[in-house]
Amino acid sequence: MTEVTLDGVNKLFGSVTAVKDFNLSIDDSEFVVFVGPSGCGKSTTLRMLAGLEDVSSGSILIDGQIVNNVHPKDRDIAMVFQNYALYPHMNVFDNISFGLRAKKLPRNEIETRTYEAAEILGLNELLKRRPGELSGGQKQRVAMGRAIVRKPKVFLFDEPLSNLDAKLRHKMRAEMKLLHQRVQTTTVYVTHDQVEAMTLADRIVIMNEGQIEQVGSPAEVYKKPSSQFVASFIGSPAMNFATGVISQTNQGNSLVTENGEDITLVDCDITDARKIQLGFRPEHMLLSEKTKSSKGHVCVNARIKVVEPMGHETVLTCNAAFGEIVGKCEGDKQFQVGEDIHFQIRSDHLHYFDFTTGLRI
Repeated sequence: MTEVTLDGVNKLFGSVTAVKDFNLSIDDSEFVVFVGPSGCGKSTTLRMLAGLEDVSSGSILIDGQIVNNVHPKDRDIAMVFQNYALYPHMNVFDNISFGLRAKKLPRNEIETRTYEAAEILGLNELLKRRPGELSGGQKQRVAMGRAIVRKPKVFLFDEPLSNLDAKLRHKMRAEMKLLHQRVQTTTVYVTHDQVEAMTLADRIVIMNEGQIEQVGSPAEVYKKPSSQFVASFIGSPAMNFATGVISQTNQGNSLVTENGEDITLVDCDITDARKIQLGFRPEHMLLSEKTKSSKGHVCVNARIKVVEPMGHETVLTCNAAFGEIVGKCEGDKQFQVGEDIHFQIRSDHLHYFDFTTGLRI
């Protein structure tokens, strides 16, 4: 049983706060992904957990023991880096078994563990090759094998797939998910790629400017983002937003945008005249012949600006009265630039955020 706790962790670089009041409990065998834009503090947090950066204040606990002053090699963790960090003069077998040989384990145990790791990762046929004879995906599997063979309490991954091409990243994501299901080791994974986060994580930790914006399952952060930042970061293409003030009418509430556009919000229960951001995702925009909102739906009228055929779907960048929006449609329908179209969005797919705080209403 390995639980990891970060309790009020802060990291300062001079007068710059890189990580601020970070509080998180990670359960045994859980796969947690830190995600956020560059410079948000996710890698710094991982490096503090690994012992490669000192903690300015707060505590890091592994299995209930504070490890702030414990040397990295004594924390019983294994870290996989972005650049693989393989020894070029050693073959795959020696790279995987290096840590075990450094601990002077018996040769039969070294061989057993190394062959087991190679079997799990599909490296049996590559054990005699050197890193220079391997593809990027094979090198990453060797780096993972070197971590697995140690049987650590915690795996740490720092953007391990960022050097791979798109097709190989997709394949490696599936392999990593299968690997975790098999070894069930507590895992902390850092990435800037929200697709990786959504597909791999049991829980996602979304960071911004050194702080946690939201912690939740992939479904939770997608369906109920806690802030405008989370809503805009999770999802591809990103969520659309219309900024305006809530106004009450005889037909119900409406959003009066900054340029005077009036969007009827039939099922909105926000009663005060507050400035908000109305959010809706491209995949929830349905083509319609209707030009006005109706019970259970909000209507957005727009003119097509860019058409991007993707085969299975078509992405449309459009100009609405309140600004640019992006929608997704079925791939077999034909569109023309300059064409006027109408979208209906179900009321339960709308998101409301306070304009000043950015928090979900």
